[in-house]
Amino acid sequence: MIAGAVAMLSRKRRGRHADLGTICFWCLSGVFATMSVLSFMRWAANNHLLLLGALAMICACLGRTAARRRWRQQWPRIHLTGMGACYIAMLTAFYVDNGKNLPLWRDLPEIALGILPSAIGVPAILVALLRHPLARGLGRSGPSIAPSGGSD
Repeated sequence: MIAGAVAMLSRKRRGRHADLGTICFWCLSGVFATMSVLSFMRWAANNHLLLLGALAMICACLGRTAARRRWRQQWPRIHLTGMGACYIAMLTAFYVDNGKNLPLWRDLPEIALGILPSAIGVPAILVALLRHPLARGLGRSGPSIAPSGGSD
C-alpha cells in the first residue's frame, strides 16, 4: 500500500513512479495469492475478501497492461482508473476485514468500512482524470510515462 501511495504521488515518468508501481503490482500479486488460499480455507467468513481481491487484481492488470502496451490514445485514462480502482478495492478489503480492530474505524458503522474508500477514492480519480495533462490528452507529443524493462 505504501509503494502504491508513493507511486501515485510521484511524478509520472520513468524512475520512482514506474519502479514503485512495479513493486506495488508484484506485492499485490503476492497478497492476492495468499489471500485466495486463506479465503478458500475459511470460505464462509472470507468469500467477500476473495471477490475484492480478484477485483483489485483485475483492475491492476488492466491498468498495468494499458500503460505497458500504450493502448490507443486512452492508455493514461485506463491506467489511472485501473490502478486507482485497484487501490480502492484493496483498502476496502483491508478496512472491511480489519476496521473493527482499528482506532476510529471501530466506531464507524460496518457499512462505512465498505463505502468510505470508494467515497474518497472515486472523486480523487475523477479529479485526476480531469486535471492530469496525460489523462486529458494534453501531454507532450511523447508520453511522459514510458515502459522501462517491466515497469508500469
